[in-house]
Amino acid sequence: MSSATTIVSSIDPRTAQVQERAELYQIDESTRLPALIFLGTAIGWLFVGTVFALLASFKMHTPGFLGESEWLTFGRVRTAHLNTVIYGWATNSGIAVSFWLMARLSRTLLRHAGILYVSGAAWNLGVLIGTVGILAGDSQSIEWLEFPPYATPLLFVSYALIGVWGIITFRFRRSEHTYVSQWYLLAALFWFPWLYSVAQIMLIFSPTVGVIQSLANWWFAHNVLGLWFTPIGLAAAYYFIPKVLGKPIHSYHLSVLGFWSLAFFYNWAGVHHLIGGPIPVWVQSAGIVASLMMVIPVIVTAINHHLTVVGSFGAVWNSPTLRFIVFGAVNYTLTSLAGSTMSLRSVNQVTHFTHFTVAHAHHGMYAFFTMVMFGSIYYIMPRILRKEWPSASLISLHFWTTAIGISIYVIGLSIGGAIQGLQMLDVEGHPAFLDIMAETVPWLFSRSVSGVFMLVGHIAFAVSFVWILVKRRTADETSPTLFNTPPSLKLKTS
Repeated sequence: MSSATTIVSSIDPRTAQVQERAELYQIDESTRLPALIFLGTAIGWLFVGTVFALLASFKMHTPGFLGESEWLTFGRVRTAHLNTVIYGWATNSGIAVSFWLMARLSRTLLRHAGILYVSGAAWNLGVLIGTVGILAGDSQSIEWLEFPPYATPLLFVSYALIGVWGIITFRFRRSEHTYVSQWYLLAALFWFPWLYSVAQIMLIFSPTVGVIQSLANWWFAHNVLGLWFTPIGLAAAYYFIPKVLGKPIHSYHLSVLGFWSLAFFYNWAGVHHLIGGPIPVWVQSAGIVASLMMVIPVIVTAINHHLTVVGSFGAVWNSPTLRFIVFGAVNYTLTSLAGSTMSLRSVNQVTHFTHFTVAHAHHGMYAFFTMVMFGSIYYIMPRILRKEWPSASLISLHFWTTAIGISIYVIGLSIGGAIQGLQMLDVEGHPAFLDIMAETVPWLFSRSVSGVFMLVGHIAFAVSFVWILVKRRTADETSPTLFNTPPSLKLKTS
């Protein structure tokens, strides 16, 4: 910027605002095509994963449903659901939100977009090959690593390209500050390849023996949630909440404490899934301590997010982005505190090997991460396409069906799982294992009902996504899509 322009900007702030918007427009435009590729494939995998989830859920209370098709047996469709949602929907949407945020926060145009095109095609080809392999019976019996070995090299190479792109973008940043969202994004970009490569070597290509396998498995499975998806979700919440409200985050110092305590403690927490197993007691105790220490980053992050929102509840309720993201942020606090509680030996004894653990996993991956991704996409799409969402009613339908659906899921399976765990410990009162399983059936029906709610929400979301792509841009679109627009409501549009 020339000195003359700077002087003019100082005299008339409107000039600076116009320049800032022009700069953001160029950045958004540079991310448009790769963002659409990753988000479009993410929504496709969300549908595939939802169908597999419903099939698996129906089979839980109606075992004969599609029981004659070998490739649609419970063991295959449930595994296909897990992997298509984790590596198809969640990773694709997380990558899209990450590079859009990184480009905006770095104040730099998207460089070398070809890297993202190649990596996106390779990643989704790897997920497709892995899913077909699972349905064909080539699944690995390692939780969260079920893709057959012939699919995983393609995934690792494509992710490595994405990580390289992230470093390049941060290297050429023009912003003066490194924002808290960038810390989380950079950490996630480094943590995931470390987790994935070590787990592949120790469990697939040169498998360890004995109890080390179970330790490596849960070290990977738990950390994928805590050191890959959680940092991306928190980065999005740290960016969009203050951005849309137009005010700074509550405390910069708390965000520093939250980041480093997450990085230090989460790595050990997965061991609490092996409490009571044939591993050294001191390792289990270390996992319990780390899980309890996770209260620190969870509380400070909750204080930061929730106190930023205080006084602006009207804006949260009327903004599609904030309604989803604040819902996700609240559930991040709840599911994280529940996870720390579940690490206690007395609680773990009841909840382990029950539907309570399944409810907890969905609480984290859907009520927190997926809802934050939905909110992020509702903010990003109008910026990269320069047109607004066509229907606030569809967005409202999406929110209520998914919010109600996941609430039914978590509450139903948590209660049913707790009852199931208590009955399995009560040998005299409930001696027959099959009777205990029969009493879980009503709770399993609630799981299917919740799945139908979420499927309706996903259809509404997909319709909105396709509709905004094909609708014409009009000149009178100057304000964001809101559920209500009170005159006093002030939202940032850039």
